[in-house]
Amino acid sequence: MSAVTARRRARELVLQGLYERQVGRSADDAIAAGLTESPGHAKADAEYFRDLWNGVCREYDALLEVVEPNVDRKLKDVAPIERGLLAIGAWELTHRLDIPYRVVIDEAVELAKVYGGTDGHKFVNGVLDKIVPRLRAAEVRPASRDE
Repeated sequence: MSAVTARRRARELVLQGLYERQVGRSADDAIAAGLTESPGHAKADAEYFRDLWNGVCREYDALLEVVEPNVDRKLKDVAPIERGLLAIGAWELTHRLDIPYRVVIDEAVELAKVYGGTDGHKFVNGVLDKIVPRLRAAEVRPASRDE
């Protein structure tokens, strides 16, 4: 299985866990244990899942603060799937500089198309696109004439 597919499965599991965390209010450790035992975990990048889950859970509120100025409503009014994808995207944009920002956004959009509301993918795309210049300024800076 390709690394991209295995990483997408890891993101998918984290998204499922964040949904359970938001809606079911379960403990992070219990959710992670359940996800690790799920059939989808065998197809996921286990190390990436662990890093992403731990990072997003640890920084969840701070990650939402990063996106909040670019959201057109109160975050509590954003659907749990889209809110989870924004947290995942913000974490990856902040901590995984090895992943191009376009890939981070594309992955979030693809998951929103599968799991989110009707136009959830457009919402996620718009919000993440707005935070990229702040979090990845060097990456989005126009190339010099010498390149």
